[in-house]
Amino acid sequence: MTIALLGYGRFGQAFADLLHDAGHTVAVFDPNAAVPIALRRASLAEAIDGADWIVLAVSVPAIESVLRELKPLLSQGQTVIDVGSVKELPCRLMDELLGADIEHAGTHPLFGPLSLARGERPLRTVLCASELHPETARRTRSLLESLGCEVIERDAASHDRAMAETHALAFFIAKALVDMGIGEDLSMAPPSFLGLANMLAAVRGDAGHLFAAIQRENPYAAEARAALIEHLGAIHRRLSDAEGAALSIPDMNEPPS
Repeated sequence: MTIALLGYGRFGQAFADLLHDAGHTVAVFDPNAAVPIALRRASLAEAIDGADWIVLAVSVPAIESVLRELKPLLSQGQTVIDVGSVKELPCRLMDELLGADIEHAGTHPLFGPLSLARGERPLRTVLCASELHPETARRTRSLLESLGCEVIERDAASHDRAMAETHALAFFIAKALVDMGIGEDLSMAPPSFLGLANMLAAVRGDAGHLFAAIQRENPYAAEARAALIEHLGAIHRRLSDAEGAALSIPDMNEPPS
């Protein structure tokens, strides 16, 4: 199949390699990136000409303008998917701007260049179906599974809430530790810290805009951050008074008393 990839940032480059390795023809349009000549297309129209799938690998704030430019160039039989780390806004925009005419679905690959480079498997990916195109979700699942992905189907709101409580909070904590200079020397780090070290590596390795994106563009991230700060403050206060002696982390393997 021929797959047009719009955007050639760090994830776009890694995803292009994944598609190529799976035997697909990849056409890339990104006027702001150094795209290899074999993949490069000079315009949006040239990139999607003859493409079966169009993958939006642009930042979430850019999706609306790209969709508006893309819509007049699309024809029936082509399918549009996005790979953004939030889903409510991209899915709503695709429903509004592509409508019933052009098949589309939202996806969020829960992997990136670092996990691909490490050869991690399976490559988990969230799939958010459009109510306008339920059959498209089945075909999108098949495409993702052919790339080695384990597909998790959720609605866009459930996805964003889950990401606010996992993805966004993990990067929020890691960003604070990085800014404090913690984790630069792991020579005496106990095993309990090594899981956090992976988060620190992810924050350092990912493009700067990703941190801002998962915090500002997820509609539930601010609420999750506020709840975390409130709980940390409460724990800090309890550690400073007599109640602190009774503080403990529940053992998940022990039955409740």
